[in-house]
Amino acid sequence: MADEDRSLPDDGALEDGPPAIDMFGGAPAAPAADASAAYTVIARKYRPRTFDDLYGQEAMVRTLKNAFATGRIAHAFMLTGVRGVGKTTTARLLARALNYESDTIHAPTLDLSVEGIHCKSIIEGRHMDVLELDAASRTKVDEMRELLDGVRYAPTSARYKVYIIDEVHMLSTQSFNALLKTLEEPPPHAKFIFATTEIRKVPVTILSRTQRFDLRRVEPEVIVKNLEMISEAEGARVEADGLMLIARAAEGSVRDAQSMLDQAIVQAEAGQTVTAATIRDMLGLADRAQTISLFEQVMKGEAGPAIETFRTLYGYGANPDQVMLDLLDHCHGAAVAKAVGPQALIMPKEQAQRLAAVGAAVSAGTLSRLWQLTLKAYEEVRRAPDAAAAADMAIIRLAYAADLPGPEEALKRLQSGDPASLAGSASQGGPSGGAVASGGGSTVARGFASPQAQGRPQASSEPVAQLATFEDMLRLIDKKRDISLKLDVERFVRPISFRPGAIEYEAAPGAPANLAQRLVGRLKEWTGERWLIAAQGGGGAESLWERQKREEREVRAEVERDPFIVSVMQSFPGAEIVDVRTLAQPEPAAPTETSEDDNDED
Repeated sequence: MADEDRSLPDDGALEDGPPAIDMFGGAPAAPAADASAAYTVIARKYRPRTFDDLYGQEAMVRTLKNAFATGRIAHAFMLTGVRGVGKTTTARLLARALNYESDTIHAPTLDLSVEGIHCKSIIEGRHMDVLELDAASRTKVDEMRELLDGVRYAPTSARYKVYIIDEVHMLSTQSFNALLKTLEEPPPHAKFIFATTEIRKVPVTILSRTQRFDLRRVEPEVIVKNLEMISEAEGARVEADGLMLIARAAEGSVRDAQSMLDQAIVQAEAGQTVTAATIRDMLGLADRAQTISLFEQVMKGEAGPAIETFRTLYGYGANPDQVMLDLLDHCHGAAVAKAVGPQALIMPKEQAQRLAAVGAAVSAGTLSRLWQLTLKAYEEVRRAPDAAAAADMAIIRLAYAADLPGPEEALKRLQSGDPASLAGSASQGGPSGGAVASGGGSTVARGFASPQAQGRPQASSEPVAQLATFEDMLRLIDKKRDISLKLDVERFVRPISFRPGAIEYEAAPGAPANLAQRLVGRLKEWTGERWLIAAQGGGGAESLWERQKREEREVRAEVERDPFIVSVMQSFPGAEIVDVRTLAQPEPAAPTETSEDDNDED
């Protein structure tokens, strides 16, 4: 009966059902493959196997190659850097390089393109002569002494006995002291490789006995290339802007970027493209273009529109502290673009140009002041019980402070006895806080104005110029007789768009680097408004000078095609047209009235 119970029916009714489970909990004889159990995360799957695969560490690889080529191999290496830049991976590669051996190569080498005799066991962490230890779990001095007792014994099969100690800064002081003597006089067959993220916690006595390599943060462009390669290998489609978001969020860590890519790939169905918006939501980031608009509104002093923009971002799920971090990033970007240029910013070209326009419109002192205020606002938002309300108050404060004159500017105006201009400067920038700033400025001016200034008559205010077109701006520059600015604008400005308060243009070759800044300062002085002027990379129309030259060429070509001119040039060989001038036509003489005496024959 028992044998019959254990037998399967002849019709095979159970073949399509779940596999049978052993009564003692054992696995079935032929288990189905479980894809999820066999999955290896991207950060492990694409770990570098050779030194050429190390991203962003070319300087270290070059130094090691020269050292191995000349035989000047140190007995101890110290690898330091932020998380995820490849410290442990580099240590394992070094262990393979030191013990590399093949049928043709019997010396240490950094060329690991062909797997050597010991490579596989070292990669799998089971080689007898390569010991990888975690200092966080072996901090006691007795454990370090036990480890060092085996240093004096020769390796069993490899060339060197290699000790890899990860997070070495977590060793105790006694453990460092026990290690010190061995590092000072190591046996010739022993090599030490240390890795740490806290190099300052490692005693200088240890550092002085090691060859130190600082692994750099990997640039976002390099990380993006790595992510593109992995996405293609995995058959995943991810938008380029989304990869850039991941690269920026990784902060120089390749492992962090690969882990985020692993998470991003599963955000979309198989075969679909993972969008940048999806990745932004996954990372909890705000729309960068919207935060730049918020930054522009803050810098213009427009508190009302800025709060509306923030609440829109907040409604879409952006964290208030993350918005403050973005404002800090934009303030830093505008300052860098002002000092170096928009090409120094690692972001899309359009966004870099917008931040460069903000930097050109304000002084370096204003940006520095806004940085300090935003830094304080970030801490307030993090600690506040209502983060959104704290962000509202911070934005109002920033918008108000962005339009105030700096202390040095205010002092100069007070000393010159010009309280009206001080109040006017504080009240500019839109309806947000204008009346309060104006009143506050007038009070300060009355309290500190000199008696001579109080007795001066008020100067008649000139009507503020209203500019509706690019030609209006040219006429204003001509009227103000700023000859240098006029020549530069006519020659180097290729207008793209013009609206009151904002100009976009393409800079012609040879344009002065400070042209946008000079134009911003003059227009603000003449119109009383803040202007945002951005120099784009292309797409502009002709400059006034280029248009004049083109028209001159067209007129000259038309003259040269004239049959009469052609016949003249043929009649006088060697003649050339030097210049083409349009002569003013004489006005017809007005008809004279005939006197009655001339008409009277009598």
